[in-house]
Amino acid sequence: MKGSTRLTTQKQQVESPASMMRALQKFLLFHALTCLGRNALGSEIIHGQIAPRNQMLYMASVQTRGGHVCGGSLISDNFVLTAAHCDDGRDVPVRVVLGTHDLRKTGTVRNIVQRCKHPDFRRHTAENDIMLLKLSQSVPDSETIQRIRLPSPNMNLRPNQMCHVAGWGVADAGRAVDDLRVVGVSVVDQNVCKRQWSISKWIPRLPANVICAGGYGTLNGFCNGDSGGPLVCNGVAAGVVSFADEWCLDQRFPNVYTDVSKFLPWINQILSHNGC
Repeated sequence: MKGSTRLTTQKQQVESPASMMRALQKFLLFHALTCLGRNALGSEIIHGQIAPRNQMLYMASVQTRGGHVCGGSLISDNFVLTAAHCDDGRDVPVRVVLGTHDLRKTGTVRNIVQRCKHPDFRRHTAENDIMLLKLSQSVPDSETIQRIRLPSPNMNLRPNQMCHVAGWGVADAGRAVDDLRVVGVSVVDQNVCKRQWSISKWIPRLPANVICAGGYGTLNGFCNGDSGGPLVCNGVAAGVVSFADEWCLDQRFPNVYTDVSKFLPWINQILSHNGC
């Protein structure tokens, strides 16, 4: 388990049960987010199918020196959009692989020269869970690589609207899977999502500026290691995979994505300045 929480004997004596419970909740959420973003051995698209080779050409594998840890999407010739919690500050992302759905093949590799986390990202509450990765060299469009469009500022997804999420990972039986997998997920009403997550031990409340889709009343959705990948609705990167319940099997809790449309000014500023 990455990350640890230490409480001195003195603190344990003076802290109230309520404050200790809040600290425990924050620790559990930190553990859940860490597992989501970093535990490649637990990653899988639940009930997904292998993505067609000529589709989702914007998908990026975000990698540390040890290999794949998160997904991402190419939004310009030298920036990849992903989740802020994919960078835990220690085993940091160093490269992305584009242009292949099969991680056994080399694809197009670019080193990461800047990691632009949203300045208001809060790991313990999953707020503003979004990051841009600046690549060492531009990546031109080709037969195997395409950019994905960003949503409009007034994007309005409807409950039950069908979208898609994709990622790399491990099959249900534990066998390594290197092929990109994709699954359809339906948008969950925000009020329903808030109500469902209010009974969770993982977060104190649903963060602002998120989209909920999949995982509620179904097993279709994302799981550990798929963090940072795009929620694709109407052909645009509507969301960024942020968090779900710990084991991705509890149908009470919708999957949660950062709402990209709410961060367009920040994204456009970084793109226009070619960095952060």
